Amino acid sequence: MTASLIADLASGALHDHIAEIAEDAARVILPYWRAGGEVFTKADASPVTLADQQAEALILSRLSALYPDVQAVAEEQSEAEGRPASAEAVFWLIDPLDGTKGFVAGKESFTVNIALIQDHRPVAGVVTAPATATTWRTAVGGGAEMRRFGEPWRAIKVRNRPDEGIALLSHSVTDEEATRLAARHGCTRWQGTDSSLKFCLIAEGRFDAYPRTGPTSEWDTAAGQAVLEAAGGRVLAADGSPLAYGKPGFANGGFVAMGG
Repeated sequence: MTASLIADLASGALHDHIAEIAEDAARVILPYWRAGGEVFTKADASPVTLADQQAEALILSRLSALYPDVQAVAEEQSEAEGRPASAEAVFWLIDPLDGTKGFVAGKESFTVNIALIQDHRPVAGVVTAPATATTWRTAVGGGAEMRRFGEPWRAIKVRNRPDEGIALLSHSVTDEEATRLAARHGCTRWQGTDSSLKFCLIAEGRFDAYPRTGPTSEWDTAAGQAVLEAAGGRVLAADGSPLAYGKPGFANGGFVAMGG
């Protein structure tokens, strides 16, 4: 880890930097939203737009200027050039536009994600929702916080599990599967939501669990996990251990994100 990154992580300046970068990336993305731009198809058949590519270019440029010796693993670069063979002890995980399908459809739940990984754990992260001009981040001095663009930060934390918890599920699962997954994790109701926004809504104390059985990439989860854990929650892999990073192929198996 470079001296400047160590100093900025300790002082809290790093949290400010990545929040500013994520919000600037959101401003790059917004002109493309609901504008009917061209959609391309990646090798894995998932969509990508100019918004994804330009937001990622901004993020990589800004992080490189601040911390030139820190490895960055970013979605669009990795999908275009191949995923790195391995991760360094400290590296960035970046998803410039999580929820591209919803973005293309004109929905609001797409996000910008930047996370710092140290020794396989997310130690700092920011998630920004461009459509609602809202950002969640790990906080200076510990904890988690959120703000609307330009407003003061306010602290957030998970809630204690109510008698009738509410789960958040991906829209990719069937209603039957969603009901079963919610019940498995003590929730009597569920709601479908796209992108890493699910982690942040649990961190705010509005929902209680997000179980995921299908595959995801590490850049889909790292920033949200950082925020949720800072707010008092947990993200556990199938074996019950905290979801870790720098795995082969930067691929996740099943996991569950939980509040109190």
